[in-house]
Amino acid sequence: MKTPAVIIEDDITLSKIFYEALNRAGYDSKVINDGQEALDCLKEEENPYLIILDLHLPNVSGAEILQYIRATESLKDTKVIVASADGTLATTPDIEQNATFLLQKPVGFSQLQILAERLHPQRG
Repeated sequence: MKTPAVIIEDDITLSKIFYEALNRAGYDSKVINDGQEALDCLKEEENPYLIILDLHLPNVSGAEILQYIRATESLKDTKVIVASADGTLATTPDIEQNATFLLQKPVGFSQLQILAERLHPQRG
């Protein structure tokens, strides 16, 4: 059984690249393109092992989603890779302290695949 992951990214092209990178790294991934939908999913569904999180999302920001993840007991151990083009926002103390890793966009396919493999519970 593959390890569950969620990609929260509103750029359709990037979300497809992230999906394929995680798939090759051994994850069963779900893509969500909207912040509110992502928050609803995290409240209702099983807990992903890994989340790829954009900070600029429609309806609910990635920063708010990250706060929710870290404040929720069932999600507190979830690995969160923040992938953002906004270096200023990504390096605020709240984001830096709560993200497992920060990646500056553009994020390369191989870069993400290798990082995801390292974080994988059966490989890392």
